[in-house]
Amino acid sequence: MHPVPAPSSAVADGTWTLYVARQPIVDRAGRLVAYELLFRDAPGATIATQRAAAATSRVLVNMFAEFGLERLVGDKLGFVNLTAEFLVGELPLPFAPELAVLEILETVEVDDAVLAGVAALTRQGYAIALDDFVWGTSHDRLIGYASYLKFEVAGIDPDVLAERVAIARQRRPGVKLLAERLETEDDYQRARDLGFDLFQGYLLGRPEVLSAETLTPSRARQLELLGLLTTPDVDLQTLSAVITADPGLALRILRATNSVAAGQKRRISSIQDAVIILGLERLRQWLAVMIVSDLSQAGEADLSIPMVRGRWCQTLATRAALPPDVGFTVGLLSGVADLLGVDAAELAERLPLTDEVAAALIDQKGELGAVLTAVRAYEAGGTAFAAVGGVLSLEDLAKSYLEAIGWQVSTAAAIR
Repeated sequence: MHPVPAPSSAVADGTWTLYVARQPIVDRAGRLVAYELLFRDAPGATIATQRAAAATSRVLVNMFAEFGLERLVGDKLGFVNLTAEFLVGELPLPFAPELAVLEILETVEVDDAVLAGVAALTRQGYAIALDDFVWGTSHDRLIGYASYLKFEVAGIDPDVLAERVAIARQRRPGVKLLAERLETEDDYQRARDLGFDLFQGYLLGRPEVLSAETLTPSRARQLELLGLLTTPDVDLQTLSAVITADPGLALRILRATNSVAAGQKRRISSIQDAVIILGLERLRQWLAVMIVSDLSQAGEADLSIPMVRGRWCQTLATRAALPPDVGFTVGLLSGVADLLGVDAAELAERLPLTDEVAAALIDQKGELGAVLTAVRAYEAGGTAFAAVGGVLSLEDLAKSYLEAIGWQVSTAAAIR
């Protein structure tokens, strides 16, 4: 199977609704072991409209930086389709080998460059699946690198299928055989009789469509950051400043960090922490894929709410002798939650936040929580708030609010 993503749907306020379908893959005991991730432009869509490279980029961005890997596959494997651009290194793979199986479409022509690229990916530890495998094509050259071979079952002559499986076992002992396009009980039983290890198809489960709201990062800001990452003496503070100036980009980086840090105990309190965890090379790779992913999309959300609130909380945190970068993160994520129309707790669940940041964001607890409470009360027209460290006043709130608006206006003008 090889459905690929189409452009996500824009909604009135400039945010984007993303859709992803996941189709289960089970073992011989009927246990769920993996999902193939299939992207859609609407809940009922069944085909893709983007060119392959952009579509694959959308797969990767949505998988890791929008929905989050844990939400999509949990502790199961995720199979993601790749095009030649990713296989030969023209576009990077911004995730660790253990996080996904790389599925090579039957439409990819395997020339010397693709062969060398796949060999390099397997040396790095990536697992390779060959989709819709048929003997006698250029994909024969990849058989030595495959961990999975996927064979269509429905509509295939039983004798032909049996011959393909026999050759596979002879040519690649130990490879896992995955039977796809199982549409009837006869298809399933035939695959079991032939000794297939894994099974996928409408008979076992149709793709389940999930959706999520997100912000669209400024392409100009992405390009600025990518440019910075190509300079040899770039510093962490400059990178963090560029990311925090765009809430949509900041949210993606935080979510990507959550996916790549899956299983680790490390938590973050700021964008700077996220940059450290990702590292410069991984951050550079993510940005390249994100830019390709966004080429066919249009429209940007009104980012004034998260930008103003982030800067506002940052300024107040500084005046209260609290970590300013952590204050910015709390304000930014609070504004993003409001813009997306989700509870702060729901947003926080998908991010690797420290207890301090999560408590401030969700329950307005702690000193940073008090800062956020004061900001939200002022936004609502109130004047009563709990003093933070005994140093914040109503005048502080008013002045820092005007400063935040000025910063947002100048920043927004700079990134358009």
